[in-house]
Order: sequence, then structure tokens, then C-alpha cells
Amino acid sequence: MANAMNIEGTLLFEQPFARVPYENYRKVFRATQRALEKELQHVQAAAADLARRADSPQSSSANLAAVEGMIAKVEGLKRKLADLHESAGKPTLAVLRARLTHLDLLPSPGTTPDPAALDRWADTRLERWLVDWALRTGKPRTAAALARERGIGHLVDIELFTDVHRVERALAGESCVEALAWCAENKNALKKMKSTLEFSLRLQEYIELARARRTSAAIAYSRRYLVQWQDTHLAEIKTASGLLAFKPGTRCGPYKRLYDPARWPALVASFRRAAYALHALPSEPLLHLALYAGLASLRLPACRVPANLLPAAEASTNMDIVTEVPPPQRASPSSTASSDSGEHDGGDPMDESEPAEVHQLHQIGNNDCPTCDPSLAVLAQEVPFSHHVNSTIVCAASGRIMDADNGPLCFPSGNVYCREILEEIALQNGGIVKDPRTGHTCAFGDLRKVFIS
Repeated sequence: MANAMNIEGTLLFEQPFARVPYENYRKVFRATQRALEKELQHVQAAAADLARRADSPQSSSANLAAVEGMIAKVEGLKRKLADLHESAGKPTLAVLRARLTHLDLLPSPGTTPDPAALDRWADTRLERWLVDWALRTGKPRTAAALARERGIGHLVDIELFTDVHRVERALAGESCVEALAWCAENKNALKKMKSTLEFSLRLQEYIELARARRTSAAIAYSRRYLVQWQDTHLAEIKTASGLLAFKPGTRCGPYKRLYDPARWPALVASFRRAAYALHALPSEPLLHLALYAGLASLRLPACRVPANLLPAAEASTNMDIVTEVPPPQRASPSSTASSDSGEHDGGDPMDESEPAEVHQLHQIGNNDCPTCDPSLAVLAQEVPFSHHVNSTIVCAASGRIMDADNGPLCFPSGNVYCREILEEIALQNGGIVKDPRTGHTCAFGDLRKVFIS
């Protein structure tokens, strides 16, 4: 049953994988349908004209010419449909077939899967996710090289992201032409999604005309393209009309925001969201979504937080616990470190000529914990902490679980490790143990037991 649930979840996660070529093939079908309807109108008109000629006393040569003309139109339509199928329909259908074949390699829910076959399928999926991540993060050459090397060109959406990046570059260059052409191509789909991207683009073109103080052109543009949106965007259109009376340097809030150049990056983000939604693509890379599930089950409050994600004040005060540690030769079982007085409880003050060794006890993390890894820790900040009723303490040096049979021992510095690893170190060094973090050494007998309450 667990395997069945995993397969069902995998298929649900692969929805965009099959949706993209389906949407592309639907576009090809609509283009073919429009071409067919347009040419059929000419053929039907020619057929009606031929029927009229049959009732009129005209020469057979004229009727024969009309028939040949109609045949020529039908043959022209046939050539257009064949070219469209070869150039767009056939490649898109091949991609759709390849992806469905790839999904068909998964075992049916309720059946026993072949572990080796599943591993191969999972490896291919990881490669697909890596290509997806590279495409989304602006690394198209890396994505193309990986897809070509692994032979998964039909299983990744390089052409789709190339088209998206082309429009994004145009918007970043403050041009709406490419984006408006994309909206026209996907007009029906955007209408079903209730997307306002086209209005935002038209409004931005109007704003640029107002910025250039081309008042007559701005008024004509508004009448042609903005008035048709008045049922849903009347308030925005009214505000935009006021730009004709305010120059770009105005301090008036509503008009200053419309003139703000930051609207262009916002348009890029809006277009990206619309393009992804049109093809059922998530806004995050698929690799991130797959990692989030695992990170959410592993992340704990004790996990390391990257310093660049901490507020400056918090990083310098709350999170930096600095402890002065005496030199190892002065340490004793009864001595404790003090950060306030610089003195030992059972000895003389430390020699001020010898600077205290300072180290940070925070943000050490666990080397074996994925959420403590500096790279994955950035993603881990986006997920909630996992809920553990009973905590499990793992030794940072050995990765072993600390329990009643392998209890924790504490160095004079305050660092804690499991007994087993410290006993092994002491056995190899004649009863002397070395702190893996600070490098301090002390006798095994100087270590203290730690009791977790």
C-alpha cells in the first residue's frame, strides 16, 4: 500500500511534465483548425460558384477552368496542412509520446515495482529536474548540454523556457511588443485564467507615451486599448488618465507610482507567473519542491542558519555566544569557563597577558544534517520545523545516536560528544582526548557526564 501511495504521489507531481507538450499540441491543433476553416471558405465559395455555372448556359471550358481552380485550392490546403504537421504537429506529438512512455515505466498502483527499474527512472527524473533548475536560474547552455549528454531532450522544456526568457529580456529592455504578441497567441487561455497581464502591458505602454509627453498619442492609445477594459479596471484607467497632467518628476503618490521604473521588473514577474500557470508549471524549480518535503521532516530549531539570512542585530547579539576558554593546561574538573569575570571558580584570575581563546558555540550544526549544510540551509528556511515528540541527540563528531548506552560527555569548553567516540580517541592517544571543534586536549577523566532533562 505504501508503494501504491508513492506511485500515486509521483504521478501527481509529474502533472506539468505531461501538461506542457499537451498544451503545445493543442496550439498546433488550433492553428491547423484556423487554417482549415480559412481555406475551406474559399473552396466552398468556389463550389457554390461552380453550382451556379452548371445552371447557366456557359461553355464547358469555363466550367472546366472553375473545377480546376477549386482542385488547386484543395491541393494548396492539403500542402499547408502537411507542412504544418511536419513542422509543428509531428515534433510535438513525438515529445508527448516520449513523455507518456517515460511515465508508463512506473509500476501500476498496487503492483510490486522492480527496484532496479525504479532506480533508473528516478535517476532520469533527477536529471530532468536539474535541467529544469538550470533553465529557471538562467543557465540555458548548461541545461542544453546536460539534456544532450543524457539523451533527454524530449523530456525537458528547453524550447518553452527559451521562449519565456526571450519575452522576459524584451520586458527587461522596456519593450512590451514581444509580451503582447505572446498574449495574442494565448488570448483564449489567458481569458480562461482571468489573467490581467495584457491590461498591465497596455497600461505600461500608455504610461511610456505619457512619460514622453506624447499627449495625443497617449489619448488615442487609451481609446483604442484601455477603454475596452473599463468594466474591470475603471479605477486604474481613471488614475492613468491623470498622467497627462503630471510630469514624470511628480511627487504625487498615485502618479509617482505609475511612473516608477520598478514597474518593469514587476511586469517581468507577472509574465513569468502567467506563462508558468498556462503550462501548469510551479513557480519554484521542481528540484526545490522535491527537497522541501525532505527538509521539512529534518529541520530543527538547532539547525544552522546561514549568517547572510540573519538580521545584523540578531547575528551580532542574540546568536553569537562567545565563551572565554582557559588554556588546556590550566583546566581542572572543577573549573568552569566564565565570560563575565574572566576568573575560575577554584583558581586565580587568568593572566591578562595571555588573550582568552574565543570561539562561537552557536551555528555549529551537525555535519551529517542536510539542513545544516550551507547550501541546503537556504532552502530549509522556507519550510516549517519538523514536529518531534521525542528528540534524538546525535553526536556531531561521529554521527552516532547518544542514549543510555552511549551517553554524552562534555569537554571543559562546553562541547558535547558521545562516550564511544571519545573512548576510541582516548584509547589511541594514551588517555588524552582532543576536542574536534576547538582542538583543545584534556584527560579523559576531565570529561563530565551530561544529563538531558
